[in-house]
Amino acid sequence: MNRTISLQDYISGIKSSDKRILGKAITLIESKKPEHREIADQLLKEILPFTGKSIRIGITGVPGAGKSTFIESFGKYAIEQGKKVAVLAIDPSSSINKGSILGDKTRMEELAKDPNAFIRPSPSSGFLGGIANTTFESLLICEAAGFNYILIETVGVGQSETLVNDITDVFLFLKVIGTGDELQGIKRGIMEMADLIFINKVNSENLSKAKMTKTELTRALQFITPKEKNWKIPVILGSALEKSGLDEIFHRVEDYISLKTKNGTFHETRKNQAQKRFEFWVREYILERAKNNHSLESSFQEHKKNASELLSNPSSEASDFVKKLLGN
Repeated sequence: MNRTISLQDYISGIKSSDKRILGKAITLIESKKPEHREIADQLLKEILPFTGKSIRIGITGVPGAGKSTFIESFGKYAIEQGKKVAVLAIDPSSSINKGSILGDKTRMEELAKDPNAFIRPSPSSGFLGGIANTTFESLLICEAAGFNYILIETVGVGQSETLVNDITDVFLFLKVIGTGDELQGIKRGIMEMADLIFINKVNSENLSKAKMTKTELTRALQFITPKEKNWKIPVILGSALEKSGLDEIFHRVEDYISLKTKNGTFHETRKNQAQKRFEFWVREYILERAKNNHSLESSFQEHKKNASELLSNPSSEASDFVKKLLGN
């Protein structure tokens, strides 16, 4: 960590969209060192008044759906429409050594070169939900820097994507044409969270099959209640590589945000999301304090050992420890 960067340097750098400072600011908030966390908390408080003006889009899909290609093409299209685009690309971390590939910046080389784009690959560090544990805070940094669209590319390896839905305004599901039943393998939970569906990699050879897939998905969506009143989840055909269908996605995103604003749910949803982040960090800080509390350390290890060896129900062990922690 570069110790010569002051809090004011971070603030002014973020407000001027200095990509070097942006990267270092996100590294700061990802750090688990107590001295870094203290500065990070101060930084987030200072920039908060400049946040909240972006459209936050979560993008998910199975490996091979073309998420990175879609994000690069869509990001460039949005920039052509006068938008500034930030990408928070979450890479799956090794469950063994927590190492991460962090290859998205390489895959999005053209977008990365654009002065109106910022790409930040971050390791998930084994964090469930398809995002990193500080993705929300990174998002706030990007908002304060004036980015209009923030695209969050999830891990997309079958983990629960609920947390992605909990920090974004729009949830986009990417689908590709495969073999057999096109609906097979699509979890109902993903369908219930999706606000838009984009069938990617459509070309002249598979167009007929793509149209059949669209019909099947449209029928299936009739049995799912959209998250937003009066919104019919669109299924859009296109190809990120061939730059087709991107304009429709862009306009549908704008339509969806307009509808949420009209319905009065846009800011209400963001309030609920912030409350969930509060509850998340309460749990994180309690666990952190419990692990670092010397007077409770032996008790913590004892209860954890009992749970791991199934000498007792893990839930009961956790409950007993929390009672000791809170003095009940």
